[in-house]
Amino acid sequence: MAEQVKREVTLNIPIHPNMELVAAHTASILAEIMEFEENHIDEIQLAIIETCINAFEHSNSEDSKVTVTYVLTDDELELKITDHGIGFGMEQAKFLTGEARARAMQKRGWGLEIIREMMDEVDIDSGDDGTTITMLKKRV
Repeated sequence: MAEQVKREVTLNIPIHPNMELVAAHTASILAEIMEFEENHIDEIQLAIIETCINAFEHSNSEDSKVTVTYVLTDDELELKITDHGIGFGMEQAKFLTGEARARAMQKRGWGLEIIREMMDEVDIDSGDDGTTITMLKKRV
């Protein structure tokens, strides 16, 4: 079996209103090139918008920017959104179920839940030097 070729695009966006739309539009173009289905492109855009907005609102990044890396293979689009902020406790990143999910439905803070629903895989790495959220969408 031949090894898949990875192509990478990196975008540095300032933490500024509506810049998440630049990241989402770039993801949309790349997903179209990869021939993703339209509904999957919409899911990718929603996930990247939510992730960028979370980084903008919560990172307290001194460099006031977010790095978005798009990694393309033959059948997957990987998105890495990195801020250089203060990080957050990983207990905040747990996937809610049952009664905890029902209680949370009445509050803000659905970003991570939405991201997990839209993407095939989500990994969160957070520490004192910032947070990277890696998301994967497989082309069906």
